[in-house]
Amino acid sequence: MQRLLLPPVVWFASVGVMVILQRTWPLAALPTDARVLAWWAGGVLVLAGLAMAQWHARLFKRIGTNINTFGEPGTLTTAGLFAYTRNPMYLGMLLALAGVALALGALSPWILVLLFFVLAQCWYIPLEERKLVARFGRQYADYRRDVRRWL
Repeated sequence: MQRLLLPPVVWFASVGVMVILQRTWPLAALPTDARVLAWWAGGVLVLAGLAMAQWHARLFKRIGTNINTFGEPGTLTTAGLFAYTRNPMYLGMLLALAGVALALGALSPWILVLLFFVLAQCWYIPLEERKLVARFGRQYADYRRDVRRWL
């Protein structure tokens, strides 16, 4: 069951639901002339968000630490954007989802952006932070004090 709830799986499922919502319930759709601009701007956000998430996923692989949300942390990572945000991978996925919603050009897909944020904020991140506190104690507490959760 945990495999189905891994953040990338939830991300892809969210994109699918966003497309379905846009096609079946395009609440407050953008006017036709604004859709092209929204599509391009959304595409830029998708690429930036996915690049951010992938950069840090590869960082985890390079340093040999666990990336699985439900696994045990191996190393406290402060490199890359971890120096500015404790969750650059979630931030990247959220940015990419916002890009998809923007590109779809309707209000209804934004529901999934909000749901992904709530899931990360209220479940994924607190779960990971409890494990990091247990594993790294004071070192993680200092990092947590100095670096914001999101931005």
